[in-house]
Amino acid sequence: MPPQPYLLSSTPWKFVRETRYDLAVLPWGATEAHNYHLPFGTDNFESDHIAAESAKLAWQAGAHVAVLPTIPFGVNTGQLDIPLTINMNPSTQAAVLQDVVASLLGHGVRKLVILNSHGGNDFKQMIREIQGEKPEMFICTINWWQVLPQKEFFEAPDDHAGEMETSIMLALRPDLVLPLGEAGPGKAKSFALKGLREKWAWAPRQWTKTTDDTGVGNPAAATADKGKRFLEAVTKTIGGFLVDVAKADLEHLYR
Repeated sequence: MPPQPYLLSSTPWKFVRETRYDLAVLPWGATEAHNYHLPFGTDNFESDHIAAESAKLAWQAGAHVAVLPTIPFGVNTGQLDIPLTINMNPSTQAAVLQDVVASLLGHGVRKLVILNSHGGNDFKQMIREIQGEKPEMFICTINWWQVLPQKEFFEAPDDHAGEMETSIMLALRPDLVLPLGEAGPGKAKSFALKGLREKWAWAPRQWTKTTDDTGVGNPAAATADKGKRFLEAVTKTIGGFLVDVAKADLEHLYR
């Protein structure tokens, strides 16, 4: 058996052809600025790790999980004036997802979990459309940063490149994190319109009019220990969910 049989990218065909996979996990990230101190690939590093560690726990519990390669581009229409932000429109995402689902179904894999790492990505309507066309396929999506309450692990709420994400990157890739003294404060402006401020109305944010340093959330209190503790708790929870999905009878999902 390969050392990480749950990671499709590093698993040889000799093993794959002998394995019946219960479900696939599709990590989906983004390529965008994360304040002054975090790399453009932050969302992808997070997706890679959380998907792999969650699948590892699920595999150890008997669930045959295949983690697909992370898709590194997300919806960034509000950040295109920031150099080298890479945008993937929702319609493009929908086409990619359709092709992935068709491939999985062709190989008998009827369960897919999208592990989302970027707030601009929203797969709900895409899943609804695929459900209508391919009702035999079960698809769900997880925003990993919403799995557990941030306040149990961090002092300040993190919207983008704040204490949580900085702590995670300090735990995962400290070599890619600049000293916190070089980070911006992550101070963001609110909408002038009351309904948008109170969040019962919604509109996308134009990022450079919202924040000067591209961050939303103060990273000053971030530590590697906080990131490690959060990651362990999140991957344990998601790993348990993957086991549940693997065992689930698609004909009896409701009770």
